[in-house]
Formats: sequence, C-alpha cells, structure tokens
Amino acid sequence: MRSEHPIVVLTGAGLSAESGLSTFRHPEGVWSNYDYRDVATPEGFAANPDLVHEFYNLRRRSLKSVKPNAAHLSLAKLEAAYPGDVLIVTQNVDNLHEAAGSENLIHMHGQLLKALCSSCKKSHHWEEDMSRTSQCPSCGKIGKLRPDVVWFGETPYDMDRIIEALSKCAMFLSIGTSGHVYPAANFVKLARDVGAKTV
Repeated sequence: MRSEHPIVVLTGAGLSAESGLSTFRHPEGVWSNYDYRDVATPEGFAANPDLVHEFYNLRRRSLKSVKPNAAHLSLAKLEAAYPGDVLIVTQNVDNLHEAAGSENLIHMHGQLLKALCSSCKKSHHWEEDMSRTSQCPSCGKIGKLRPDVVWFGETPYDMDRIIEALSKCAMFLSIGTSGHVYPAANFVKLARDVGAKTV
C-alpha cells in the first residue's frame, strides 16, 4: 500500500477482553448479569438512575486495574509508523486505545470516562463515581449528568466522519467484534463497495 491509501480499523469488545474487561455477548459477559434494557437505554435510566449510575461506576472503576494489550499497542504503532492516514473506530467505551498511544480515534459508542449533561449538553472528563447528586462542571446543575455512552436506541457518535473515512479507505480491518451490532456491522460492506481490502 502507498502512503495515500488510508486505513480504517474497527475494534470491538474482544480487543479489550485480552486486557481483562468483560465482553457483552459472551455467555459469561456483561449481559448475562444485567438486562440491557435496565442499564443501557434512556428508558432504563429514567426508570432507575441509581441502578444505571452504579452499573457504569463499576465499569469505570474497572478501568483502573487494566492496561493496553499487544493489540492496542500494535495499532498505536501502526498509526505512528504508517505514512498514510490510519483511523481507529472503536465500539469500546474504555480508554485503552488512548493509553496505548492512539490519537486518530473515534469512540462511536462514547466513553466511560466522560459525563454528559442533559441540561447544557456539554461533555466532561469524569473519572470518579457519578450519581444523582453529581454537579455539572459547566452549568452547575445537579442531577443532570449521565454517562457519555451511546445507549440502545441512540445514534452513535461521528457517523458522518466514519462514513466519509470508509468511502476513501483502501484497507478495512475489523478486530475483536462480533459484527452483529449495527451500524458498525455494515462497515465492511461500505468498505468493500469502494474496493477496499478487508481483513
């Protein structure tokens, strides 16, 4: 491949599983202990915000004990060494790509280490526990923060940028994802439609 040939990489939960984080659809994964409708939908949050906050607090705390694995480090190395554009699109909400050194990165499902205010719509870096008494750093309102993650029924982030990158890529890599969750499951088709090599 030549330097003008962009690469798009899609990563999923299987990549972070190698660092010790639970996947979702595995028989012993996250959804075996929780009903996604209770903790990963706007309706679930409206019905029981305490349960949702505790679910994400536990997941946020788990990030303190994990490190990037060889796959995260290899992708960061590819991004740094390849003379062309390498875009990593991750379905993961953890921070392991950043910890490995990746910079050209889209978290299409949001980030555990961010809080979103439903009042002022601002997103903030957030490492501590979150609750109904948490205060928005921007507008100062209490009880308006939620995890800045994309829930079922919500639109993933930066889809326009992702689609544009797929329309120009020469290679598409899919790593650690089941390929069952849309719209990400359609990315390989979009890449093939423009003649990209898919792996």
